[in-house]
Amino acid sequence: MTNFSVISSTLSPADIATFVREKYSLTANTTCKLLKTGINHTYRIDSDNETFIFRIYSYNWRTKEEITEELNLLQLLKQNDISVSYPIADNTKNFIQTIIAPEGQRFAVLFSYAQGHKIQTYSKETHFEIGKLMAQIHSKTKNLEQKRITYTSDILLNQSLNYIRQFISDDTDEIQFLIKTQPLLEKELFNADTHLLRKGIVHLDIWFDNLNISDKNKITLFDFDFCGNGWLCLDIAYYIMQLHNTEKNENERAEKMKAFYSGYETIEKISDEEKRLIPTLGVCLYYFYLGIQCKRFDNWSNTFLNEVYLKRYITVLIKSYYETTKQNKNCA
Repeated sequence: MTNFSVISSTLSPADIATFVREKYSLTANTTCKLLKTGINHTYRIDSDNETFIFRIYSYNWRTKEEITEELNLLQLLKQNDISVSYPIADNTKNFIQTIIAPEGQRFAVLFSYAQGHKIQTYSKETHFEIGKLMAQIHSKTKNLEQKRITYTSDILLNQSLNYIRQFISDDTDEIQFLIKTQPLLEKELFNADTHLLRKGIVHLDIWFDNLNISDKNKITLFDFDFCGNGWLCLDIAYYIMQLHNTEKNENERAEKMKAFYSGYETIEKISDEEKRLIPTLGVCLYYFYLGIQCKRFDNWSNTFLNEVYLKRYITVLIKSYYETTKQNKNCA
């Protein structure tokens, strides 16, 4: 009988419960529940009155050095009383676990649990607080650099487009739109006045799915898996782009966007050049995250990614947002 190799596995919650109970000296009744599989696998750990999150990174997704840099950032933010989910050390003061899965060596980390719930649409007051939280993070990461990815136009646009083109024909109108728009976006980034753009470490994935909000409006940010180096306004651009997705009423969206900016600027000022680039960067981030979906086809996106999905994503999200931002510039 032939033994086949594995490209991705989902590890047993029961075995993980035993593993974390021993590694972190948790109680005998510790339980583990799979929350989701995706780019990484996320498990909930319950032990008496304590709850944690155990993340198992996908095989060959992040190096140990990259994860260490992510955890160093989280510890820096925690030390400055910024509300984030932070890593927890085991009995031997190690933060990163090594697990031998069927596909090979995978890394894992135990995180504090972010209290509250995910809410897709929320009040102006909450947008204000999220703006403050993002600016608090940027005030500590400004001018810092990690040994991780730097988000350049090549990463955001060129490499992403190459991944996308593997799954949709160049003959389609949708891919032709991406091909023709890419150099226009790249030109805008190239012509940016970089002296007016703050640089540092960015989260790059701040939106409702990575925020838990408590009944008392306390916000906790988590999932720094895409953190790296770049212009700080990348985080703002991503948040505003997602706001366009979740808030379809134009007046409500404008009010919530204003509240977010107001909250942010109580801590950090946004230059006019950053504000000018935010719409363009939002479109670039659409390219990037669609590229990630294509890149991770083998062990994540294959359940939904096909040509019909790509055509719809490009038309309904990327093209629509691009045309909206272009129209707003022409009206300015």
